[in-house]
Amino acid sequence: MYENSYRGGSHLTTCRPQAVAKRRRHRRPIWQSGSKFAPDLSFLKIRERLTDLDTPPTTAPEKRRRPNLWHQATAAAERIPTRLAQSDDATAQAHIAAFGEVLDALPVLAPKLLRPQLQQTATAFERATRSRIRAQHDQARALRSAIRALRTAPVAEGGSGLAMFLDVALLVVTATAHWHQLRQHDQQVTAAHQALIHLRAAYEQAATAPLATLALRKPPAQTVDRLVRRIWETAPSQAQQILGDRGWDALTTVLTEAERLGHNPDTLLQQAIHQRPLDDARHPAEVLTWRIRRLGERRAPSTRALAAQARSGMVRPAPSTQVSPTNAMREATASRRPRW
Repeated sequence: MYENSYRGGSHLTTCRPQAVAKRRRHRRPIWQSGSKFAPDLSFLKIRERLTDLDTPPTTAPEKRRRPNLWHQATAAAERIPTRLAQSDDATAQAHIAAFGEVLDALPVLAPKLLRPQLQQTATAFERATRSRIRAQHDQARALRSAIRALRTAPVAEGGSGLAMFLDVALLVVTATAHWHQLRQHDQQVTAAHQALIHLRAAYEQAATAPLATLALRKPPAQTVDRLVRRIWETAPSQAQQILGDRGWDALTTVLTEAERLGHNPDTLLQQAIHQRPLDDARHPAEVLTWRIRRLGERRAPSTRALAAQARSGMVRPAPSTQVSPTNAMREATASRRPRW
């Protein structure tokens, strides 16, 4: 315990837990309290640290889930549009440059089929990462950290993580184009628009299989009817577009699976819809599917937490509407709104 350590220029040797010997050449040890050398060497502090390490848990240890690296990268990228809208130019430029680094790494992390489109996306977007504004490169650490972690992950063969990230990447590139347009950076605007073309194609390829797999697991009709009513109650102005979107079946699946894990579907829908407006989304149900997939990965709130939320008024029932879900479903399937 702290043997052969140095503090305050003296040679310390621990021979008993509550005392420390300070030896000098040709002299006998002088025993002193460890707290005289540093507060954290006191007997109580040492015992406290060792107790934390050695005491077995009183209940069965909970198996810790490994963090989903694609979810972490997506969450970091999802904050970029807000940074572009609210930060100073140097910070915004740093986030754009960091996102360009992410796009450079994606071809290595993607299946071979998607690599050409992703490579063209990165090549086109590279011009949008450079402007007359000098980037404050100590920013965007979360995004750079996420992409470094992703480089150690296996290639995303058939997974939904890449499709989820590309869904947010479309939003980031669109926000980048708008940011440059406000500053009259014409070449960068053109580059971002060119990158969007290739990025949309890559997203369509990446999302097809995961969304189809989710759609095959859609819940029974009775559950779907209940979810239809919840969509109309939670987002009445956007319900028709959501219900008529091609991603509706996948959305019912992720909502049902999140409910099985202990989440409140109404709360998840409210959180997902209020994260960012869906007005410019080509496929709003797909956007909500990826958002709820990420929200559902989080630990479900405990009964005590839900009771506290109810008492504080954080969870309120959404206003009911008089729209018939069955008729709404028919109208929705006939109207498909073209994201970005």
